Amino acid sequence: MSKTAKGTLDPRHYDVILSPVVTEKATMSSEHNQVIFKVAKTATKPQIKEAVEKLFNVKVKGVNTLVRKGKWKVFRGKRGLQSDVKKAIVTLEEGHSIDVTTGL
Repeated sequence: MSKTAKGTLDPRHYDVILSPVVTEKATMSSEHNQVIFKVAKTATKPQIKEAVEKLFNVKVKGVNTLVRKGKWKVFRGKRGLQSDVKKAIVTLEEGHSIDVTTGL
């Protein structure tokens, strides 16, 4: 990614972070100073770290990623394949937090 001036947002950060994951398990991980996001399939850990730090003004301690493979599901008698989803578990430094309910 290109270097930008400090304090300015790069529009590509919005392409890396797609949405926060709001589930019971994701909410429980917030007790351990972690936030879970759906990210672009091509996003790398350094890109995810930079995007979260710039968009939310927090300090990131570490990033773990996982890819949930798509599953076959039946809905109203029709079979369909869910798409693959890449998630990032972002661990924040002590004293930093993100409220995912407010949005960007």
